[in-house]
Amino acid sequence: MLINLTDVLTSEGKVVKKQVDIDMAEFNCRLGDFPVVDKTPLTLTFANLGINKASIEGKMELTFAMNCDRCLKPVNQKIILDFIRTVTGPDEYKEDAQDDDQNFMEGYQLNVDDLIKNECFINLPAKVLCKTDCKGICMQCGKDLNMGKCGCDTFVPDPRMARIKDIFDANKEV
Repeated sequence: MLINLTDVLTSEGKVVKKQVDIDMAEFNCRLGDFPVVDKTPLTLTFANLGINKASIEGKMELTFAMNCDRCLKPVNQKIILDFIRTVTGPDEYKEDAQDDDQNFMEGYQLNVDDLIKNECFINLPAKVLCKTDCKGICMQCGKDLNMGKCGCDTFVPDPRMARIKDIFDANKEV
């Protein structure tokens, strides 16, 4: 969805508020594809900051269907988007800039879908857990350790002692 920001960028002191329904059904990124379970409308406030300069303030809540990083159970992860971005008109914006600050702007048009995707990517949690004390799964048999112990041998030998163990195994009598 594109929103024309010509009036806001060219009129000093202009403030415009909009509420936009987002059609996003799934968030795709290199971390995976996450279906959107629930969402609120996006509330946007555009304010002129000077000639060819404006601020965009947005608020929205999204809930993604994700998996726990430890036990792989499905988890509904709520992400709250609350952002303020400063944009400039195409006449002021330098194309050779190193940063990609305005990749959601197309001339005087704001691409709302690209803006939301950027903000979702920034606000994705580093680790998704079903509960804070999730024990994960057994590395040997794959049993969910939140349901109880599996009985597998969990002894991990010290790798620094591996050479000494090899010497004892070589001299072991059969």
